[in-house]
Amino acid sequence: MSDAVQPTAAEVRAAAEAVKTALDRHLAAVERRSGEDDPAVYEAFNELAAAAETYDELLYDRYDEVTPFEIPAAEESLPPYTGPEEPNALSVLIRRDYAVVEPQRLLAQSQRVEAADDEAAAGVASGTVHGALGLLFGEFEPDEIASRHKEFGLEEGDSTLWVTASDEAADPGEWLEAPFEQVDEQRVICRFDVSAVFDDEIDAIDDVDEGDDGDDVEDPDDLEAELDEDEDLEPLDADR
Repeated sequence: MSDAVQPTAAEVRAAAEAVKTALDRHLAAVERRSGEDDPAVYEAFNELAAAAETYDELLYDRYDEVTPFEIPAAEESLPPYTGPEEPNALSVLIRRDYAVVEPQRLLAQSQRVEAADDEAAAGVASGTVHGALGLLFGEFEPDEIASRHKEFGLEEGDSTLWVTASDEAADPGEWLEAPFEQVDEQRVICRFDVSAVFDDEIDAIDDVDEGDDGDDVEDPDDLEAELDEDEDLEPLDADR
């Protein structure tokens, strides 16, 4: 970035002061909150998140430095729940992403399904990737595909599940034209996200732990030698 468009030191300092002010306001809102989903706390949280993001960007642009702060997403980003305390109905919204990493495996699985269907014309659906996907998702439940995705040549991506409250169940066929069009985030009871981003963080922690304990792992050859030296051990009966 050129000097002409870089933020000034004064702008960075002002952004830092804005973070301090937003932090004080957030703490004050938390201290006087009226309940678990107090709108004032939610508003103060968003103000703090915006101020921290602005400061982080200006700090990087001016000094090529970053902050250690990470603004949480997912459930913390949802607005306060305003739905019924005792919902009469609910909707479960699920999205799962996959990558087609082994098209030949996908085609082979769809051809097996097609071959077992006496009424299907062999090779009509299973001859293309999009046809194979349609055939497999029509044959298997989404949960089964999720648990067997490797068999179908798929690789899991991010997934999310939202549970939303309703005053009453929808009429049959009412929302099928646009199933995810009218989601009221203030009626989301709970949300669960699965992402490789989280897995990478866990793997990094595991790598550190394994590095600390790696010297304590005993060599299998050493264990075998110890067993051979133990005269009290009886040999296994080959007929067992």
